[in-house]
Amino acid sequence: MISTLKKLFGFGPATDYAELVKQGAIVLDVRSKSEYASGHIKGSINIPVEQLSKNLNKLKNKNQHIITCCASGMRSASAKGILSSNAYVNVYNGGAWHRLNQKI
Repeated sequence: MISTLKKLFGFGPATDYAELVKQGAIVLDVRSKSEYASGHIKGSINIPVEQLSKNLNKLKNKNQHIITCCASGMRSASAKGILSSNAYVNVYNGGAWHRLNQKI
């Protein structure tokens, strides 16, 4: 159970987010439209977490690396769970967008 929680919240071995982005990973920002408009990672996609289940068609390749982010890491963890439960296999919780932006 602990390992499941660690995976869900992005704890565990360090992930090289910069390398994932270089290899074509999608950065998925799950904050509201207004939060996204106030600042975001260049090239990221905005789908608010509450609309994610209805917009999975925008993320066609379930093998694509996807890095979720939000304001603090809570919504991005939820988004990771939604994606994983819908058979997306390479999903990472990047946490807060401004910290993730520094890592990529």
